[in-house]
Amino acid sequence: MAYWRHKCSACYKQYNKKEHLVEHMKVSYHSVHQPRCGVCLKHCKSFESLREHVIGPLPKEDCSRVFSEQGCNLCLKVFDSPISLSEHKRSCRLPAPSPIGAMKLPYSDPIVVSHNGRGPGAIAIDCEMVGGGDDGTLDLCALVCLIDEDENVIFHTYVRPQISVTNYRYEITGLTEEHLRDAMPLKLVQEKILQILYNGESIVRARMQGGKARLLVGHALEHDLDCLRMTYPDNLLRDTAKYPPLMKTNLVCHSLKYLTQKYLGYNIQTSFHDPYVDCVSAMRLYKRMRAQDHPNDASEISTDAYKSQNVTSKFDSLRAKELEQMSPDELYEISRPNYKCWCLDSSQAIQP
Repeated sequence: MAYWRHKCSACYKQYNKKEHLVEHMKVSYHSVHQPRCGVCLKHCKSFESLREHVIGPLPKEDCSRVFSEQGCNLCLKVFDSPISLSEHKRSCRLPAPSPIGAMKLPYSDPIVVSHNGRGPGAIAIDCEMVGGGDDGTLDLCALVCLIDEDENVIFHTYVRPQISVTNYRYEITGLTEEHLRDAMPLKLVQEKILQILYNGESIVRARMQGGKARLLVGHALEHDLDCLRMTYPDNLLRDTAKYPPLMKTNLVCHSLKYLTQKYLGYNIQTSFHDPYVDCVSAMRLYKRMRAQDHPNDASEISTDAYKSQNVTSKFDSLRAKELEQMSPDELYEISRPNYKCWCLDSSQAIQP
């Protein structure tokens, strides 16, 4: 029988040689921001892997037993008692938002709400696409919706495509030629959206520090921005399709429909896709991730520069022998995530 001498303090993997544990720590990016089992405290790469750990096909037996009695299937937290769990579930499972059509808001006229001061910290966006080109596969934005953190509509309008529509994709969008007859020109839509997002902040300052510019929340934001022919600073994007804790264990993105059902507790996109409903779902996912209660770390990176910064620098600054002399707990202490946790959006206000 193999004798494992070196155990990772985060995910509990075990190694025969200390050098193998060190290599594991360099590429695992363990930190207080990773999802953790509420029973055994094991770190997981994503909520999907945590779900498999407690309720998957081959769950950890002890953890599965406790979770079945005291765990929430949505947020995956474990509570002190079934009574505490029951009280929690009333607020954790959210009601499905009403489609904007049911709210009788006018599609033909844009809805714009003026914000004074900082206003909401985040704006969610969703677009519905129709098809252009000979085969109808070219995505054209035909409808766009923006909401604030309180799920209020702040901009909603049909968009006039710059080329002819050859496929309205009615079975998904519910749109017809009549809907786009008096739609707003794309250029004007761009101007109004950017005005809302930048909030009077300069583009240069927004790209560097955020300033008064607002965070942009959505699912597969790159697709929406491409179809709007717009760009927005990467440091201000909060994409539920690319946030590592919400991705599959192989780092492939889930659909918004899946994430909403698994983490919010209701179904969307069961018939026509409604951009307001999708906006609300993305915003709720963002706020749920932002509300994660993680311990403060005095050495936490305070900007969104994870992509450009070498997050393994603390390991690289030490020699191999020095690392191998460190305990598993000490190795964990110098480990850092390779993404910015959204909980930092709450603890760290964007500087004006």
